[in-house]
Amino acid sequence: MATTTLQVDAAPERVFAVLSDPCAYAHWVVGAKDVRGWDPDFPAPGTAFHHTFMVGPVPVKDSTTVIELDPPRRILLRARARPTGIAHVLLELTARDGGTHVVISERPVEGLAARLHNPLQDKLIQLRNVESLRRLKKLAEEF
Repeated sequence: MATTTLQVDAAPERVFAVLSDPCAYAHWVVGAKDVRGWDPDFPAPGTAFHHTFMVGPVPVKDSTTVIELDPPRRILLRARARPTGIAHVLLELTARDGGTHVVISERPVEGLAARLHNPLQDKLIQLRNVESLRRLKKLAEEF
């Protein structure tokens, strides 16, 4: 599992507001190109948003579904990125030092990515999530 952390200078409620906006994912998730639509009750458990992400130069249409939700502390997502696989992405928010300590943990659970899961893959996911959290921080602090 790849785990990455970052301190954000905004309250957990503010960070969670960004996570609750399906359109925001195209701005903070590295590789996301756009969000094409979402269920009206997003981010309620079982709801999804539909996104396009890039696999190299190829756009791939897929979706991400909320598995668990505990506002403003955590959200567990099932992110589909076929053909590479499906991952569980957990974002945990903790009030700390006048802001929010954000932890993102990502683990491939299905498909080729899960079958080939290894420490190098975790390191690459972690590097991507460092940039994703940097972008999330910027959005939350400007929100």
